[in-house]
Amino acid sequence: MASSPPYPPYPGAAPGGTPRHPHWWQRPAVRYGAMVTLLALSGLVILALVREQTGTRGFLVGLGLAVLPVPLLLAAFRWLGRVEPGPWRNLLFAFAWGACAAALIAIVANSFATRWIATATADPAGADTLGATVIAPVVEETAKAAAVLLLFLFRRRDFHGILGGVVAAGFTATGFAFTENVLYLGNAFGTDQLTGGSGIASVTAATFFVRIVMSPFAHPLFTVLTGIGFGAAALAADRQRVRRVLLPLAGLLLAMGMHALWNGSATLGQFGFIAVYGAFMVPAFGLLTWLVVWTRQRELRTVRTELPAYAVAGWLRPAEPFALGSMRARRLAQKFAREHGGRPAARAVAQYEAYATSLAFLRHRGRAGKAGADFVTRERELLLELWRRRAAARPALEHAARLTAPPVPYGAGWAYGPVPARWPAQGQPPYPAYGENPYRR
Repeated sequence: MASSPPYPPYPGAAPGGTPRHPHWWQRPAVRYGAMVTLLALSGLVILALVREQTGTRGFLVGLGLAVLPVPLLLAAFRWLGRVEPGPWRNLLFAFAWGACAAALIAIVANSFATRWIATATADPAGADTLGATVIAPVVEETAKAAAVLLLFLFRRRDFHGILGGVVAAGFTATGFAFTENVLYLGNAFGTDQLTGGSGIASVTAATFFVRIVMSPFAHPLFTVLTGIGFGAAALAADRQRVRRVLLPLAGLLLAMGMHALWNGSATLGQFGFIAVYGAFMVPAFGLLTWLVVWTRQRELRTVRTELPAYAVAGWLRPAEPFALGSMRARRLAQKFAREHGGRPAARAVAQYEAYATSLAFLRHRGRAGKAGADFVTRERELLLELWRRRAAARPALEHAARLTAPPVPYGAGWAYGPVPARWPAQGQPPYPAYGENPYRR
């Protein structure tokens, strides 16, 4: 049986020391319970408020129409995070926070502030304009940013860089936009019921076209700026405290500014909305899309660059850094594992890929002098997680490397692209023959 390469002992407490038990409020079960309770109560309250404003029929119509862009948006953000997929519980929390807690905060705070301004100024129309262009952007972006902040503080290990912030912000904003669209579409349907509007000329159709067809990306686009700020802060060293505070604030202010411009476009005249949409929103969307896709490719290059050091040390096979740095190779590895070992093997390969990516990012931060004090401990944890899953992952990744490696000139002496091939180390089991089922017992 293979043994893992030598590694320094775990730098924990001295032998014989008594571990300190956490306080009751520090226990994970208590925190999970409190968060689930908060989100559930927020969901029930927001459900009652929206139904009260739209009516039952309006609520059902709004719900059916508002849900249409949600799968596409979530799939897009999930695709961006596939390089290092975070736990589903984090994404579920982000979406639920946006749809329940952030939406509830926005409805209550916006309504209160607008009514207060209307009473103080005796100008309801001006209060509505001020509420849409100033109050709503500040309140809504702050409420959505709270979810990203909580993940940044309490799920720091799952928050490694810009893409982590983008995905968290995207899920949060998608949830918020879903609830807001239910409200707007439900109210539009209620207006049509009173005025007799129907078909393409109805208020419901116009609202659907503007919010679902033309601008389903609006809220995600705003909040992604906040996510980029938190992601950039995650890349900063622990000692750079000012930068870790200013970057998220800068992203939040940009999100508020873009949101205010978008909401204020309705006050710029008949063609103000179209002008802002074409001259600002679409180019901003294209620029941010390019940025996050480029960041995704850069993270894959980081994986290919950092992991060969662990292959040299014996923790990885020579072909693995190349395969782990290619999304196509990763998919092929999971498919191979599922075909030969079933879902447990495919799950082990997916976990292996995620841990290896985290290891590459950790080493990259360490070489840049930005790793925390727990670098050695975290590195050891990740390496041991890889070692436990090597039986399922190694054959699958080698198979994927064979299929995806670029063509190599004859006699070049390279078997898997940029990684030199070598025989297994002494005492380690060799790979199974090509085509042999590595999961057969």
